[in-house]
Amino acid sequence: MSRHHVDRTRHRLGLLGAALALSLGLSSCSLLDRGSEPVEAETPSASATADLYDSQFTRDGTFQSHISVDGVKGVDFVYTLYPTKSTPRTNEWYPRGAKFFSFTFQAYDLTKKLRDPFATKRKVYLDRIKVTSRTITSDGGKTQRPYELDASARTITFDPQPVSTKYGMLITSPKGAFELRNQKIKGTSLDTRGIELTFTAKVSIQERPGSSSFVQRTVKQTVPIAIFESEKKTEKAKIPVNAN
Repeated sequence: MSRHHVDRTRHRLGLLGAALALSLGLSSCSLLDRGSEPVEAETPSASATADLYDSQFTRDGTFQSHISVDGVKGVDFVYTLYPTKSTPRTNEWYPRGAKFFSFTFQAYDLTKKLRDPFATKRKVYLDRIKVTSRTITSDGGKTQRPYELDASARTITFDPQPVSTKYGMLITSPKGAFELRNQKIKGTSLDTRGIELTFTAKVSIQERPGSSSFVQRTVKQTVPIAIFESEKKTEKAKIPVNAN
């Protein structure tokens, strides 16, 4: 190949490279221009607020804890909380306006299999259920208590005729469970960013299946709930009259 031909080839490649660089440069400018255009801000998500005030309830739309107590082996206590149909969207729970939740409390004898005869399982009874609350504010404002409960479990549970003894109502799965529905959290000050609910249950646990001896314990759980900054009220969902 002649020197003249090589020079011409190099010249073409140079022009091609320059054109390619120009094309990429224009494309990059185009991408940068598009990226700099104003875009509508996204609605704050539950996970974003949960990062500031960690809340499984807000993030997942439910909360469930598994608790063991000192001196008692193989008994699992489970609190479960979830929002009701009235205010189901936990990422739209604002300081103002009422918010509604339901919760259950149950005990499981883990030393037995799920389908073992119920008579072979230790019985657990719930006497009193207490719930306190406190607000978490952005500026350290005065603590508010938007939800309170302190009652005999058997008198307020959803089941009108729970199995009961002098120790309280039966909560051993699968024959017994405490359930309370549509509990109202009242509105709070605009600087509220979180609410803590603390559940305290007084229980009696059978020492062994069929035994007349019981041990008394207190089962406690704190549940954080994120509250989103807004001057709007938490809106109640429109529920059809014939909804289940």
